[in-house]
Amino acid sequence: MSALWIAHVTVTDPEPYAKYAELAGPAIAAHGGVFIARGARFVQLEGKERPRNVVARFPTLEAAVECYNSDAYQEALTHAKGASERELMVVEVSE
Repeated sequence: MSALWIAHVTVTDPEPYAKYAELAGPAIAAHGGVFIARGARFVQLEGKERPRNVVARFPTLEAAVECYNSDAYQEALTHAKGASERELMVVEVSE
């Protein structure tokens, strides 16, 4: 079953966060991830609103978790830490 990587983000320092985005995209693609939504319009119906929302589809939940734990993604993540407030989850898709 495929899985969705869902991130809700408030960018607090745009310059280092831009470096994160530059590095994260290739790391995600290397694990079969494909972006479905990045920073598109949204309507917050419940919970804490974050101005940036990202959804990527992965072939499996395991592939998404492997991506997160990969050296390439962890390198990218060093630029997001301290430059953003974020929640990230992976959800298996019922197909």
